[in-house]
Amino acid sequence: MTDPTDTRDIGPRVGTPLWAFLAGITVIGCTALVVAMLRLDPAALMDLARTPLFWTLAVLVILGELRPVMVSYASAVGGTFPSTMFTFAVLLYFGLPVAVLMQAVGVVMNGVVTRKAWHRAMFNVAQSTLALTAAAVVLGAFGIVPNPVAPWVPSGPDLLPIALAGVAFFATRAMLVCGAVALHERRSIVRVLKATVGPQSLVYTAMLGLAPLVVVVMNHSPGLVPLFVAPLAAVYFTATLSVRRDHQALHDELTGLPNRKMLIVSTEEALAEARQDERVGLFLLDLDRFKEVNDTMGHPVGDRLLQLVSHRLTHSVRPGDVVARLGGDEFAVLLPSIRDTHAAREVAARLRAALTEPVRLEGMTFDVDASVGIALYPDHAPDFELLLQRADVAMYLAKEGRTGVELYQPDKDRNSPERLTLLGDLRRAIDNGELRLHYQPKVRLGSGAVQGVEALLRWRHPVHGAIAPSEFVPLAEQSYLMRQLTAFVIDTALEQTARWWHTGLEVPISVNISARDLLDSALPERLEAGLTRYGLPPTAIQLEVTERILTGEQAYTQETIKALSTLGVPLALDDFGTGYSSLIRLQRLAVSEVKIDASFVHRIAESQDDDRIVRSIVDLVRSLGLRSVAEGVESDEVALRLAEMGCDVGQGWLFGHPMPAADATVWLREHFEPAAEVEYGYQPEVSRSA
Repeated sequence: MTDPTDTRDIGPRVGTPLWAFLAGITVIGCTALVVAMLRLDPAALMDLARTPLFWTLAVLVILGELRPVMVSYASAVGGTFPSTMFTFAVLLYFGLPVAVLMQAVGVVMNGVVTRKAWHRAMFNVAQSTLALTAAAVVLGAFGIVPNPVAPWVPSGPDLLPIALAGVAFFATRAMLVCGAVALHERRSIVRVLKATVGPQSLVYTAMLGLAPLVVVVMNHSPGLVPLFVAPLAAVYFTATLSVRRDHQALHDELTGLPNRKMLIVSTEEALAEARQDERVGLFLLDLDRFKEVNDTMGHPVGDRLLQLVSHRLTHSVRPGDVVARLGGDEFAVLLPSIRDTHAAREVAARLRAALTEPVRLEGMTFDVDASVGIALYPDHAPDFELLLQRADVAMYLAKEGRTGVELYQPDKDRNSPERLTLLGDLRRAIDNGELRLHYQPKVRLGSGAVQGVEALLRWRHPVHGAIAPSEFVPLAEQSYLMRQLTAFVIDTALEQTARWWHTGLEVPISVNISARDLLDSALPERLEAGLTRYGLPPTAIQLEVTERILTGEQAYTQETIKALSTLGVPLALDDFGTGYSSLIRLQRLAVSEVKIDASFVHRIAESQDDDRIVRSIVDLVRSLGLRSVAEGVESDEVALRLAEMGCDVGQGWLFGHPMPAADATVWLREHFEPAAEVEYGYQPEVSRSA
C-alpha cells in the first residue's frame, strides 16, 4: 500500500527549519554512535561475533527492519519495526555499543532495500541511536551497565528500571520522528503526537515488554530465540489486515488517494488547529473534457489518465497538503495552512500548470486541463460541508466562464439563503402572474423597416421592486422552475403575437431559451401546440440561444434541435463573439440569424479593434447566407457605420426601448409597413423611436 502522497524522500531545502532539524539530529546521533563504538572493546566484539547468538540476533534485527508494523492513523511516522524487540533485548543483555551497531546496520539495510533517500536513512540511524542511548542512560542510573564480557539478565526487582528505560526509548524516538514529520508537513507537533502516539504506544509496549523475556531465553537457551518470530508475525499480520481495511475505507481504490471520508477527517483537524492569522484552503478540481477520453478510448485508458493526474497533483502540492479523489474526474485539495487568497491562487495555478503537460497514452497525446474552485476558512465558510459546497460553486463559475481558477464569490452563489428565498418568490411570481414580457423592436438598417421584436422578461417584486433577469434567470436555470418559466414566456409571447398577426401586424417575435430548454425533448411539442392553438405559422416565433450554449460537443446532435428544424421554427445565435463557435457548428445548427454582442457594437465608433471584429463577423455571417443583427445600437453614428458594413438589422435604444405590450402595439402601428421595400442607406428620421 504505497502512499502516493509520500514526499519524504525529497530532500529539504538548505536553511529551512526541517533541514536544520534533520542535520542537527543526524550530527548528534552519529556522534553518539561513534562514541558508543569507541567504548566497545574490539577483542570482546570479535569473541561475540564467533557465537551463533550474535548472528541470530543480527539477522533478526535486519529482518525486523525491512517491514514495519503499521497501525491506523500512524502511517505518517512510518510504523513500528519488529526489530525494536530484539534491539532492546541486545541493549539489556550486551549493552549500548552492540545494540546501536546492530540497529545501525539494520537501518542501513532497510534504506538500501527500500531505496530511501540518504538523508532519511542517516536520520533514522541517528534517531534510533539517540533512543537507545536515552534508554541506556536510564539503566545506568540504576547501576545497570551490561557489556559483551559481562551480560546482564534481569530479574523480578528489575522491572522498574526496564520500564523506565522503555519509556525513555519510546519518548525519545516519538519526539524525534514526530518532530521531523511535523516540520515536513508544516503541522503542529502536538497534532502529530496526538494522531500517532496512542496507536504506536500499544505496539511499542508489546515489543519492549517482550524484550526481557528474549534476554532470559538468550541467557538460558539461545537456540530458542528465533521462536519469538512467531508472536511477532502474528502481531504483524493482524496489524496489516487492520490497516488494509482502514486504508480501503479511507482511500480511493483506483488512485490510492484519500477519499471523501479521509478528506473530512483531515479538514476538521486542520480547522481545529488553524491559527487566527492563517487560513485553511479547500480546492475542488474537475477535469475538462475527460468524458471525451472515456467515450473515445474506453474506461481502461480513462483510469490510467486518472492515475497519472493523481500523481501529478500529489507532486505539485506542498508536504502536508492533502489531495483527495471525490469520484469520477473530481478531485479535492486541502491546504491546512495558506497565507491569503493570492497564495491560494498561486497554488491553483501551479496545479493547472502541472496538468496541462501533454499526456501520451495508447500512442495518442492528450491535452488535460481542469477548472479549479477555491474556498477559504474562515473567509467563506466555518466547516467542511460549507467549504466544499462553496468550492463547488467557485469551480462551476470557473468552468462556465472558462477562467480556469475562481475564488468563491458570495454574490454569484446560487445556493445562498438570499437566492433560495428569491427562488421561492419566483415560483410564487409565476403562479401569481407577477411576470411580464416587454418587447424591443428589431429594425432593418437599410430601410428602417420593422423586422421583428424580441420578448424580454421582466419581474417587479412586490417588496424588492424591479429585479433584473440576470438575477433570477440563472437561478431558475439551476432549478425545477426553468421549464415553468420557459412555458410562461412562450405562451405569453405566442398569445401577444397572435393578437398582432390577427390585426395585420405580422411581426415575428424572438424568445430567449436556455441550455436546459434546448435539450428538452418536449420543447418542439409545446411550440407546435401553441402555434396550432393560436393559428400561427412556425416563422411567427424565433428561438434565440446564446453562442456559449452551443459550444458543447453534444449540443447540435440533440433530437430537440432536429425537431425544431423539422417544425420550421428558426434559431438565432445570440451574443455572437463572446464564445468559441466554429464555422462547422454554425452550419450544422441550421441557424438563420446571428446577433452580434452589444459589447462590440457599442464601441465601433471609438475602437478600431471592435470595428474590425464587427466587420469580420458581418462578412462571415453574410458568407454563410445568414442574417446579421447588431445589438446595443444607441447612436446614429453606430447605426450608419453598421449599415456601411452591410449589417442587416439593428436593435437597441436608438430604435426603441423594451416596451410593455400596449406601448409596443402603438409603436408597431406607427412604424410597421407590410409592403415596405428594401432600401440601401440608413435613414435615421424613419427609424428613430417616437
